[in-house]
Amino acid sequence: MIYFNYETDFKLKQPKTWSDWLGQVISDENREEGELNYIFCDDAYLHELNVKYLNHDTLTDIITFDYTVGKRLHGDVYISVERILDNAKEYDVTFEKELARVMVHGVLHLCGYKDKASADIIMMRAKEDYYISQLSEIEM
Repeated sequence: MIYFNYETDFKLKQPKTWSDWLGQVISDENREEGELNYIFCDDAYLHELNVKYLNHDTLTDIITFDYTVGKRLHGDVYISVERILDNAKEYDVTFEKELARVMVHGVLHLCGYKDKASADIIMMRAKEDYYISQLSEIEM
């Protein structure tokens, strides 16, 4: 099950469309959908988690805590809505497209994809772009 939780005023539009899409990504990656919690928050909330659990004193758009067992994905995906807004402006894309990129990024991490080395970043971006192209029901 995919759950959407909110620690900010933001509310996801069309949550079923988003969860169906993420479920399809999981299936396409030959994984099983376990319990995934998306928690939408602000910069301060996510920064606090970044410092407390990862010892990173920086802003970030996403933190994924992975509790996956075998091929069944379980995890908590924290997303800063403020970072999504800023990144959408910086990269000249819609809020929804940047939101999709970050949401699928979290799932891809749970599937085992990394994004530290150059080759890993290229693979992650290609996967993100592919799956975003599959999301047609939400205006990008």
